[in-house]
Amino acid sequence: MTAATTATLLGLLLVHLAGDFLLQPRRWVESRQQRKARSAALSLHAGLHGVLVLLVLLLAGASTAFAAIGALSVAASHWLIDLGKSHLDPGKLHWFLLDQALHLLVLLGLWLAWVDGMAPLTAALAWLTHPETLGLALSYLLVTRPMSLAIALALRPWSQDVVDPGTLVAAGARIGMLERLMVLTLVLQDELAAVGFLLTAKSVLRYGDLRERKDRKLTEYVLLGTLLSISLTLLLGLLTRSLFWGG
Repeated sequence: MTAATTATLLGLLLVHLAGDFLLQPRRWVESRQQRKARSAALSLHAGLHGVLVLLVLLLAGASTAFAAIGALSVAASHWLIDLGKSHLDPGKLHWFLLDQALHLLVLLGLWLAWVDGMAPLTAALAWLTHPETLGLALSYLLVTRPMSLAIALALRPWSQDVVDPGTLVAAGARIGMLERLMVLTLVLQDELAAVGFLLTAKSVLRYGDLRERKDRKLTEYVLLGTLLSISLTLLLGLLTRSLFWGG
């Protein structure tokens, strides 16, 4: 890819984010949710995206005809996608992610049509199937749900002795996943000192909370889970680095 084609793709993504999150008043969203296809705000929102895409394509040097067709395609698809979203629960994260993914796929298709070739997709496919990429994907997958289950099974002998009603449902598992993702990333970047800082910060936060409860069993249980989670992730990160980067 040339600098110009990359800049065009980034420009399309930039105007999408601006149109969806900066230039869309709250009343437009409420109108879309209430009036559905009869909402004038929905048409304005879709039209705004079309105009923004038109400007990007013209600045990139696309022909007027291509830019106009591309802008109309984006506006029409945006209208349809957002109309579909208006019939779904706006408070659900997965619908939000699906909505954004569909918009981005449309923009990606438009960009591929503009560069007039499959070279970017071929390069992306080659990168995705590279052993290093697959190894990284495997490592990140392992530190999510699989490692959560393994740690839960390892701690099961002590879990019955611990009662902690003052926590959010499944919050501990999600915190653990995020923690392991951060630790794995830091290890792969050879930032082991930052791992120590992260562990210290978590220990300080948890120590104050556990000290107030004066529950020794809970303190030991949390400490055991944290150390097991960090240790397994450290080992996985170091193993991944050793296999693919030799260090």
